[in-house]
Amino acid sequence: MVEAKLFIGSDIEEKPQKGERKSPYDGRVVSTYPVCGAEDAEAALVVAQKAFEATKKAPLSRRIAWLRDVARQIEEERELFARTITDEIGKPIAFSRVEVDRCIETITLTADALTHLRGETLPTDATPSGRPSTAFWRRVPAGVVVAITPFNFPLNLAAHKLAPALGAGCSVVLKPTPEAPGVGYLLARAFIESEHAVRDALSVVYGDAEVGSALVSSPIPRVISFTGSVPVGNIITKSAGIKKVSLELGGNAATFVEKSADIAHAAARCAFGAFVNSGQVCISLQRIYVEEPVYDAFAEAMAAESAKLKVGSPYDEETFMGPLIDDEANERAMRWVESAKKEGARVVAGGELVEGIFAPTVMADVTDEMKIVCEEVFAPIVSLVKVKDFDEAVKKMNDSPYGLQFSIFTNDLKLTRRAIDSFECGGIVVNDVPTVRFDIQPYGGMKLSGVGREGPQFALEEFTEIQSVVIF
Repeated sequence: MVEAKLFIGSDIEEKPQKGERKSPYDGRVVSTYPVCGAEDAEAALVVAQKAFEATKKAPLSRRIAWLRDVARQIEEERELFARTITDEIGKPIAFSRVEVDRCIETITLTADALTHLRGETLPTDATPSGRPSTAFWRRVPAGVVVAITPFNFPLNLAAHKLAPALGAGCSVVLKPTPEAPGVGYLLARAFIESEHAVRDALSVVYGDAEVGSALVSSPIPRVISFTGSVPVGNIITKSAGIKKVSLELGGNAATFVEKSADIAHAAARCAFGAFVNSGQVCISLQRIYVEEPVYDAFAEAMAAESAKLKVGSPYDEETFMGPLIDDEANERAMRWVESAKKEGARVVAGGELVEGIFAPTVMADVTDEMKIVCEEVFAPIVSLVKVKDFDEAVKKMNDSPYGLQFSIFTNDLKLTRRAIDSFECGGIVVNDVPTVRFDIQPYGGMKLSGVGREGPQFALEEFTEIQSVVIF
C-alpha cells in the first residue's frame, strides 16, 4: 500500500485527516492520501511562485540531467509503479507496465527535445521602416504551472505535463486525479528527491473541486494544463482568467471501414481500440462506420474478436480488460446499452456484467439519432453504423462536437488522401484505430476536444513564452 504525502514545495507537510483509495476490482484499501483544502493549494502556489526565481535560472544541462535521473529512477522501480497503477485504477498489470515504459520514454523524449528549444534571428532592416540591429526571439519559461491529471493514464499523462514544464524552467503544482493519489505521489517523489532537482520546483496537493478551483482561479499561475472532461474544461476556461490554458478534453473517436479493407485485420484492431483500458480512453474507438457491402461480415468478425478478449482480474498476466473505475461507471455503461436497445440497436457481443466487470460490448444497427453515438461513452462499448459510401461516413464522423482522432481502414490510396483532407480532428490514423497514440507526436483535438498540444516537443511550447530582443 502506498501512503501518499503532501508536498508543499520539497517539504512534506502533515495533515490530520487521511483519505483512502480502494481498488475498483476487489475493494481493498490500496493507498492513503492527505485530505487537502483550498489553503493547501494556496500555500503550494506561493512556494511555487518563489521557486520560479530559481527554476528559470537553472542551467539547461541541470534540467536535462534532472529528467534523465527521474527516468532512471522510474525504471528501477518499474514494478512498484505498475502495481500501484493496477491497484488504484484496475488497469491490467501488463498494460500498467506498458504505461510505466511509456512514461520513461516521455520523460526521455522531453530531455532530448530540450536540446532543440531555440529561437531565431530576425532581419529588422528588411523593410524601409526598419533599421539594422541584432534582433532575435527566444523561448523563456512561462512561470508557475498548474497540472491537473486524469485517472485513465495517471502516470504517463502526468509525465506529459511535469517533464516539459519542469524541463522548460517552470515551477509546478500538481493535482493528481483523486482515483490515483499513490501514482501521483510516486512520480512527484522521483522528481523531488532527484539529486538534480531544483528545490521547491514541484508541489503536490490532493483533492477534487475545491482544491482544483483554488489552483485555477488564483492569479499566481501563468499556465493551466488540464486533462479531463469537457464540463470541467468549460469551468476552467471561465474561471482561469488571463492565463495560458491547455486542455485535453473528451472525444468520440470514429473510424470508417471501407469495402476494400482487410476485414479480419480491421475487426481485430477495432476490438483492441474499443476495449483497451476498458474503453476509458479519450481516443477509445466508439463509432465504427462500415460500408454496406461488408457490414454483416464486419459485425460478425467484431463479435468474434470481442469474444477472444480475456476479461477478469487485473493481476492476471493474461487479462486484457479489467473493471471500470467504479460502480457508477458500470451503471452508466448499462444505461447506455439499455437506451440504445430501446432505440432499436441490438447487442451482438457483451452488454452485461460478468463477475462484476462490464463485458466488451458491440452494438449493431446503431443510427445517428441514438445517444450512444452522440456523446462520449467512456466505457467498453462500440457502435456499428451502416453507411453507403465514404461521403456518407465522413459527414457522419464530422457531425460531432468532438474532434480528437479519427481513422480509416482502406486499400484505396485516393480515398486515404480524401480522408486526410476531410476529417475534422487533431489526429488521423490510416489502417489502424484512432486509439493509436505515440508519445513523440503532437496530440490534441479540435472543437470541444481541447486547446493546445501534448507530446514533449509541442508541450514545451505550451510551457514557454516567446520573448523578442532587439540590440542596437
